[in-house]
Amino acid sequence: MSYLRNPLAWYKRYVAKIYDTPRTPASIVGSAGHTALEHFYSGADKQIAVRLGLEYMQTIPDFEINFGVAKTIRDKKAKRASMEREYLQAIGFYLERAPKHKVLGVEVKGFTKVEGHALPIKAISDLVVESRVEKGAVDIVDHKFVEAFSKNGGDKPLYALQAIFNYYTVSEIYGKPVRRFIVWECRKRKNKDGKPQMRRYVIDYNEVGDAFEVFHRLLQDATKDLSRRKLFLPNPSDMFEGDNSFDIYRLDLLG
Repeated sequence: MSYLRNPLAWYKRYVAKIYDTPRTPASIVGSAGHTALEHFYSGADKQIAVRLGLEYMQTIPDFEINFGVAKTIRDKKAKRASMEREYLQAIGFYLERAPKHKVLGVEVKGFTKVEGHALPIKAISDLVVESRVEKGAVDIVDHKFVEAFSKNGGDKPLYALQAIFNYYTVSEIYGKPVRRFIVWECRKRKNKDGKPQMRRYVIDYNEVGDAFEVFHRLLQDATKDLSRRKLFLPNPSDMFEGDNSFDIYRLDLLG
């Protein structure tokens, strides 16, 4: 996704190995939530899991955070306090009615070769659990802390591509049928209408239509494009790294 969105930002991170792009507050809140859930589903008490997620946030130095318009020390402290409140509220929503699973693995990192592709693929699965719809199979669970629920849910292309990356790595690690990719979205802001803060989207690998075909074609085409590419150009409209990538290009920092 990084390569498709912004080739120069991709080159900086994955080829030049430079990881100095400041992160957005939203991404840090999401990472803190993932940290808490990693400990919770590994057996930690809810309070301990929440505290460990908060400690993760507090250890991130200011220079790694994109504070936006907050420039003064006072404003940055206020922004940090706001981030902590947002995290505590979001993780509280999740743990209030935490989905129950028979967990087989937490933060499962996979790296595997897929037939027909020149490059191996890598994926990290938040949870690998026993499937409730097929005996002997496993499901993959992914958590996302969001501002608003996805409109198209399980039909979201990004979720479908992520699901297939995870499918191959989990199949390699566990050697069992992989049946579903389950996304739990947790809305960070309280719903004014009182509706649930959690929404589940399910991608059943037996019912994904042409998703595998599109995945293989996209991966092959991206690999071909990369093998022929001589210039890595910025994407100034990239909402995440547009400004940074354009500054790198303007100053010719990567040659």
